[in-house]
Amino acid sequence: MGTDQIRRWESGALAHAVTDPFGQGPLPWLRTSENYFDDTGHVVPWYVDHAHAPGTAVRIPGPRTADDVRRQIKGFASTSAAAPGEAIDFRITVDPPQQFSVDIYRIGHYGGDGASKITTSPRLSGIVQPPPLTADRTVSCHHWWLSWRLQIPSYWKLGAYVAVLTTVDGYRSHIPFTVRDSRPADLLLVLPDFTWQAYNLYPEDGRTGASLYHAWDERGRLLGESEAAVTVSFDRPYAGAGLPLHVGHAYDFIRWAERYEYDLAYAETRDLHAGGVDPTRYRGLVFPGHDEYWSAAMRRTVERARDGGTSLVFLSANTMYWQVELAPSPSGPDRLLTCRKRRGPGRAALWRESAPEQQLIGIQYAGRVPEPRPLIVRNGGHWLWEATGAAEGDELPGLVAGEADRYFPRTPLPEHLRRILLAHSPYEDGEGTTRHQDTSLYRAPSGALVFASGTFAWSPALDRPGHMDERVQRATANLLDRICKRG
Repeated sequence: MGTDQIRRWESGALAHAVTDPFGQGPLPWLRTSENYFDDTGHVVPWYVDHAHAPGTAVRIPGPRTADDVRRQIKGFASTSAAAPGEAIDFRITVDPPQQFSVDIYRIGHYGGDGASKITTSPRLSGIVQPPPLTADRTVSCHHWWLSWRLQIPSYWKLGAYVAVLTTVDGYRSHIPFTVRDSRPADLLLVLPDFTWQAYNLYPEDGRTGASLYHAWDERGRLLGESEAAVTVSFDRPYAGAGLPLHVGHAYDFIRWAERYEYDLAYAETRDLHAGGVDPTRYRGLVFPGHDEYWSAAMRRTVERARDGGTSLVFLSANTMYWQVELAPSPSGPDRLLTCRKRRGPGRAALWRESAPEQQLIGIQYAGRVPEPRPLIVRNGGHWLWEATGAAEGDELPGLVAGEADRYFPRTPLPEHLRRILLAHSPYEDGEGTTRHQDTSLYRAPSGALVFASGTFAWSPALDRPGHMDERVQRATANLLDRICKRG
């Protein structure tokens, strides 16, 4: 496949080895790839000419999504999480060289719009940055020049943010980042940046890019996992439109939780790894999206949190499957992510080979779900299902999707005072074999609750059009309200 034949996200869909059952595309919180926020913060099509009367809009040349082949505009942040009063450096390449601007949006409910524009940069001068450096399939852009420094004002709210980069000739790309601090809150939302980077195939150019899943050969074909990178760098843009695969799952939870005014703090998995988060300051830690890659230090932090009475909420599946290590790069600490998988010496890469994930989560990864299937309610009289309208044996259509977890009887369970399965759902795997998905809840000896949805479809059911389910919304509220002691 030549570079001119590569379509945005086409290679990504293959490389990630995980089918996204919801087609979230490169701009998940905007619903479709042809929508954008106008100056009033409302979602509008990119190509509508507002000079025409309603109903007579004419599509005109307008903003387009940049790609990794021509690199019209691409960038990354020096750190993806910073506190108010700190700065984030953006390193951006623009081809051909021209001026560009950066709009900063905060993800939230905002009357249903999904995000709100916070500020806009001055007009900036763009340059063509040097090509990425590669070494043993590790791609890094740490040598790019500084393009813009964002000083985060003290009054900015904590949250998930997106920098939207736009060139004068109308190309756009994105850089996600997080504003966080150490204040106490009811819930700490943990964004899975380890997993986001593991799946990042930047650049998707048919030549250079590599993730922990795939790389390119000299003919521009995608190679399999045995030929993929062992180490990936945070010092590079995200492929395609600049947003990570599955980022929409986290945004679905954020919109829903902020709509109902839960007291949220924000962090990333690197914050847990580096000891930058004190979990005892929160009633619960929420892992809202696909969170497959964990370091030993991150796991120890989360286990200490549970053992100290902090509840854990896992709203996806295939959590904590691969074990990773972090190392410094020339740009700073913890900028290189290594997962040995099937290559090289070192500790076992699969957590279940040394310390199964079920010993923390209560269930663990079972496999992919080729077609969405119903989630079957179990123990319908439990308080999680209270006021949901769901009863024993009821089917929640499409709620087992993407990937699924289940209880493994031969794998040790965590210490618990009580444990219950709240869904037990059959589905067929890719070979036609019947398997089961489970949703789990247990209470640790510390009193902490540990909930695991066991499916990719739980977070999208909270606030994604076409996938919302009122029963899942109410069940999630029942869980968080109990953790937060609301009501």
